[in-house]
Amino acid sequence: MLRERGRVLMFAAALVTALVMAGCGQSDFKNDPRPPIPAEVSVKIAKDGVAVSPKEFGAGIVNFTIANLTTEPGTLAIHGPVDADSSEIPPTGTGTIKVDMKTGSYEASVSGIAARPFNFTVGPERPSGQNVLLLP
Repeated sequence: MLRERGRVLMFAAALVTALVMAGCGQSDFKNDPRPPIPAEVSVKIAKDGVAVSPKEFGAGIVNFTIANLTTEPGTLAIHGPVDADSSEIPPTGTGTIKVDMKTGSYEASVSGIAARPFNFTVGPERPSGQNVLLLP
């Protein structure tokens, strides 16, 4: 009887020890908010010049969709605190470029086509997308 009671106590002690050890995880963990939702910006390349819409938006990831409305191929170049170049965009074709933009003034120009450049501004970082529904 004493042996059986000892086994039960030993089993109970082992169970309590296992439960205590399982609860000893890291109590302080980093739960950073999501980054801002990527901004969608349109760029038009035409004979009269380059146009960016909207011409002001917040810093963070930006997806540029570029429409070449000319009959010549061209490459979009973005110059400012962050520099980026697109691949060649065929005549009357489209292209995209994804850029992590920083705050500052920028110029969008195109090589291969005689078109006037366009100046645009990137403001402070956009708010987090933490509580925006229907995001992956």
